[in-house]
Amino acid sequence: MNDPRRPAADRARDDLRQSRAMLEFTGLTPGMAVADIRPEEGFFTRLFSVMVGDQGRVYAFVPDQTAARENAFGDALASEYPNVVRVTGKLEEMTFDRPLDVVFSGEEYHDFVIPRFGVDVAAMNAAVFAALKPGGLYVILDHQAADGAGIGAAGTLHRIEAAELRRQVEAAGFIFDGETDAVRVPSDDHSLSVFDASIRGRSDRFVYRFRKPG
Repeated sequence: MNDPRRPAADRARDDLRQSRAMLEFTGLTPGMAVADIRPEEGFFTRLFSVMVGDQGRVYAFVPDQTAARENAFGDALASEYPNVVRVTGKLEEMTFDRPLDVVFSGEEYHDFVIPRFGVDVAAMNAAVFAALKPGGLYVILDHQAADGAGIGAAGTLHRIEAAELRRQVEAAGFIFDGETDAVRVPSDDHSLSVFDASIRGRSDRFVYRFRKPG
């Protein structure tokens, strides 16, 4: 977290994003390989890079759907952090040049279930499963929707019901491995868009960890 290369804006968000607790929950250690799915400007990518060290690797995976804007972010990260590699492709077909220890998705999964993104989410989760080593972890951070909302609020409020996300991921063969309440916000009643000025950056978020058997 004290890496001098981190932008001041990232440091200012550490308390809200509970960066230390999130890093501990991912289980990253030096030498590991991790994919950050749709990292955008790279808040977590930078942290992961330092965690895995010179012998590790961080894959900044940019989906085809957002590549026109976000490839530049990935390239900037790779130019500043030698162990970061930008990879662009279809979420359903993502592959990497080594087996992964961790795949991370930070507040992006809900976008992938929106019909206009055109993502086969079951195939995406299967690709994550295939990319991980036996025993590897799939860690997902996202904005909580109201109970019973399923994926219905994804395109409007940018939220997804945790129970529905868990159902989808377990259907790919993953085993639920725990959660952290580090970024839970009980005062959020799940009725507002996460971009509403009154709640932006302070929405109720869940963090689930899944394990590939083996």
